[in-house]
Parts: sequence; C-alpha cells; structure tokens
Amino acid sequence: MSNLEKNLHIALLLDYYGGLLTPKQRDLVDLYYNEDLSLGEIAEQENITRQAVRDSIKRGEQALTEFENTLRFAERSAKLLKVAAALEKAATEHVTSTADDTDTPDSKAMLKAAADIRKILEE
Repeated sequence: MSNLEKNLHIALLLDYYGGLLTPKQRDLVDLYYNEDLSLGEIAEQENITRQAVRDSIKRGEQALTEFENTLRFAERSAKLLKVAAALEKAATEHVTSTADDTDTPDSKAMLKAAADIRKILEE
C-alpha cells in the first residue's frame, strides 16, 4: 500500500470509527490526515512534544485498524457501493435495451434499490 493509499485509508477509517477514539486522539489524527499538518505543526499548535503527537497518532491508527479488522464497516460499505453501482448500470442498460426507451417497473425498482443502498450508507 502506497503512502497516499495508507493516508486515504486512515482518513476513511477515521470517518467510520473516529467517535471511538479519545477526543485528543481523534483531533490529532484528524489534523495529521485530514488537515495535512506535520507532526511539528501539530505539536506547536497543541503545545505538546512532537514525540507525543507521533505516539498518539500511532495509537489512533492502530485502534482504527483494529476496529475495522473486527467490525468491517468500511469494507462492507465499499462492497455495497459496488452493488449500488451495478444496479444502476443494469437499470440503465435495461432502459436502453427497451424499444420505447422508457423506464420499466424493473428498471425503476433497480434504481430505487441502488438509491436506497446509497441513502443507508450516507446515514
């Protein structure tokens, strides 16, 4: 996994599980991954040592990874988004394959199912 992929992965996990971290850990991980501040900048802003920032971020990363390994919410959400995209594609292909180019009950049902999946994931 490249550094950019790791950063995006941790930022995503923070969205899912950030509420399970301590407020301080959540803030430091957010500043580092979402605000793109350096360890030194965070240390100065928070009035703590660079090493304390690093340690807290590492503990936060470890906790986020453990939450995902146990609960798999991010993985399941990604799979559901793929299902929603496949449903939307199938509905679109169904419409274009019909002679009068109108939505059929089947295509409407597929589009509604895809929209429902996306709505659930956004909650």
